[in-house]
Amino acid sequence: MSLTDLHDAPTTIGGAVRRAASLFGETEALVDDRHRLNFSDLATEIGRSSRGLVAAGIGHGDTVAIWAPNVAEWALVALGALDIGAIVVPLNTRYRPAEAADIITRSRARMAVCTEGFLGRGYARELVALVDTLPHLDTVVAITMPDGDTPAPPVPTGAIGWDDLLAAGDDIDDATVEAARSLVNAGDIGDIIFTSGTTGAPKGVMTTHEQTLRAFASWSEVVGLTHGDRYLVVNPFFHTFGYKAGIVASLLRGATVVCEPVFDAGVVLDHIGAERISMLPGPPTLYLTILEHPRRSEVDLSSLRLAVTGAAAVPEEMVRRMHSELGFTTVVTGYGLTEATGVVTMCRSGDDPATIATTSGRAIDDIEVAVVDDAGHALANGEPGEIVCRGYNVMVGYLDDPAATAEAIDADGWLHTGDIGVLDDAGYLRITDRLKDMFIVGGFNAYPAEIENMLSEHPSVAQVAVVGVPDDRMGEVGAAWVVARSGASDDPAALSAELSAWARQRMANFKVPRTIHVVDALPTNASGKVLKYELRQQAAVDHSGGTNAATNDSGAV
Repeated sequence: MSLTDLHDAPTTIGGAVRRAASLFGETEALVDDRHRLNFSDLATEIGRSSRGLVAAGIGHGDTVAIWAPNVAEWALVALGALDIGAIVVPLNTRYRPAEAADIITRSRARMAVCTEGFLGRGYARELVALVDTLPHLDTVVAITMPDGDTPAPPVPTGAIGWDDLLAAGDDIDDATVEAARSLVNAGDIGDIIFTSGTTGAPKGVMTTHEQTLRAFASWSEVVGLTHGDRYLVVNPFFHTFGYKAGIVASLLRGATVVCEPVFDAGVVLDHIGAERISMLPGPPTLYLTILEHPRRSEVDLSSLRLAVTGAAAVPEEMVRRMHSELGFTTVVTGYGLTEATGVVTMCRSGDDPATIATTSGRAIDDIEVAVVDDAGHALANGEPGEIVCRGYNVMVGYLDDPAATAEAIDADGWLHTGDIGVLDDAGYLRITDRLKDMFIVGGFNAYPAEIENMLSEHPSVAQVAVVGVPDDRMGEVGAAWVVARSGASDDPAALSAELSAWARQRMANFKVPRTIHVVDALPTNASGKVLKYELRQQAAVDHSGGTNAATNDSGAV
């Protein structure tokens, strides 16, 4: 059943909310530990969110940052903001305060909606402490929530509570909200999602309502997501996948979003059984962890139907076991990046395990994919080169960075991904390498240049190089090689431990190198370029550290 078979396609995300309420009203739409909303209730609560935002002075083109895990309020504030033409700026829950503050400042966010009490952190409290350094931020909204057995904390001084935001909207009449909605167009920027790159500075990717709706209508069609599916969204809402392939796709198809704030294999297993989950996407590490979980045989997994995964390498045996042991009828892989609205190629449901494991599928409808040489000329099938794509899914551009936008999107409209791949005669893409050296830690993109820049701020670091190395649990983790400055500690193990602890205080945990090696010099070529392939070879021999490396074993992402 296609999107247009159900009803006329919406042109804005707010329109998708109202369409879903009309078509799927009594079907459960959104579930977390504190909420159960059907599609009619969801539309009502999103309307309350919109009114609260209007009362707070948020209007068309304003930016609203969201710093929260997968909870119902994330969806309510995001969809409420989009409904009145505001722009959503998601923040990674692993960010340290300085990282979040940088993005809030650069996006000129006027409001930040944050949780207070998630995994022992108070994001609202952390922002309030920095508010004098955030020139555009007018309002911090705190979603207070219990943390395990710990009761919900109070709203911090300097912030307002979520309920207070909603209550303020009670004085906003329907005509005012309708006037705000009337200004929203398909081509308006809906979100700015920050992604890092080779320069080390996160860049804000701008995409429109129309791009998001069209891309994830197509994605949903390929996957086979349908009305009545119950979708456990483990992928973070702050990520394109969790937000768009999760919340937006479920709005379009009438699927139920069940929020999973933190991946814990035992909790996920329990939710699959209790909530009768049929759709469970995630990185390969998610399925491998579930397959090896000691309680797997105790849980009823018979409701599982759809799985979507992706990585540079997906074990073929894992795909087979997902069918035979977890009961999935459809397992597909795909390839996408934030700059392409999150989706470029996808396998199809009839593809065999070898194709699913060794390729990332073929282009979605109305998207062109090619492999080109250094001069931008298309290469023959089977020849490796840079992956480029062109079509409606290519971002509007990077926020306030026309030079980087021009570097990424050429004059003919091709987005240069920085990834190396090969196309076969059927148009299926196999990714073989990464120009940008990005590695993926448990589903999160980590960029060596950004991590290197941050580590270089330590007063004992003269030079640093970071690469991704294989890890059985996380897929890949970071490994760093550091040359110390003159006068730094002459104890390599002590310096490694100091740098590891310092990094954990200043960067999201998935960015923190698992091992930090202190060396006398980095391997370089004749022109002085660091030979990272030699570092990867060294890591493959022994990335456990030895006497000159500290290990960050927390592993949480």
